[in-house]
Amino acid sequence: MNRVLKYSITPVIFGAALVGGLGGLNLYTYHRFTEESAVATLAFESVGELSYRVTITPVGGSPIELQLDGDEWQLDARMIKWTEWLTFLGESPLYRLDRLSGRYISIEDARSKGQTMHALSQTSGIDVWAFARRAGDWLPGVDAAYGSSVYLPMADGLAYEVSISQTGLLARELEQKGGE
Repeated sequence: MNRVLKYSITPVIFGAALVGGLGGLNLYTYHRFTEESAVATLAFESVGELSYRVTITPVGGSPIELQLDGDEWQLDARMIKWTEWLTFLGESPLYRLDRLSGRYISIEDARSKGQTMHALSQTSGIDVWAFARRAGDWLPGVDAAYGSSVYLPMADGLAYEVSISQTGLLARELEQKGGE
């Protein structure tokens, strides 16, 4: 009787441990996918009607001052994400800030007033992102099928922090100095 009980409990314990371990690994992947890393801050100062001086400070880089016209700003980035087993191994997406531009909410304003755009990067040598996009299905583990953009309103004194996650760029307004 003890021998039968011993053999019938072992598969149950082994199965529970296996399900628990696999479930733990699955939860670990969810944690990684929601992780965010700051990539830049943007601060705005009005210099005229719907015209702003923006200071963009990439993480680990020097501040850059640019002028944007419009109601909103838009930051574009090129992303190289990892798929399948590379993501499971914990590889984070790669990004390059590509362009900062002004936007108008009104289509009529966008057509009549034009856009201000600034390149934030320069391609030197081989453009790895463009190559990965063209490589498509035959380059396993790499996903460069899209870029990512974020846009929000511009106003005097506003500042934002831009972050990146597995799903793309995110932006949050920073609290204004002086507790305003």
